[in-house]
Amino acid sequence: MNRVLLVFILCFFCSCDDGDLIIETIDFNDTSISFCESTTTVNSTLFFKIQTTEALVLKLQSGLLKNEVSTDTIISAVPGQSQLTYRTFTENVSSNYFCDVVPPIIPTVTDEFEAERGEVLITTVQNENDSTIFEHKIELSGISFVNSSGQRITDLRINDFGTITTQE
Repeated sequence: MNRVLLVFILCFFCSCDDGDLIIETIDFNDTSISFCESTTTVNSTLFFKIQTTEALVLKLQSGLLKNEVSTDTIISAVPGQSQLTYRTFTENVSSNYFCDVVPPIIPTVTDEFEAERGEVLITTVQNENDSTIFEHKIELSGISFVNSSGQRITDLRINDFGTITTQE
């Protein structure tokens, strides 16, 4: 009996605690990019993807988009240079939430996760049919989210943010 009790006590004290790790699936790969301007320019920095009550918001470092072909992939560190945020809302959210000068009161944010590490990768090519149009492919790499309570979401399937175009 003492041995059983000893084994139980050892198991109790040696058990692992994963902390506040939450593993969820965040999949915006099939969702198109939205932005507030009527057309994107090299000065555009705010892009977002919306899926009913969820949003993935990317605020690019100023000056990353250029109307020129990139010979190498442009890398922007998250959170140091660019910011990536995952939000959940009480109701369906629309682009007005991000684009209005004063955001609407409803829906409200139920949880917000800031990317604490990762990279934004941008590759720019010239459009094959129009030399004044540039296509910027935006990818995400190594993204890890954490909220103010220390809860963490890590999902390596977040990779293709999408492609936007700018014109000279």
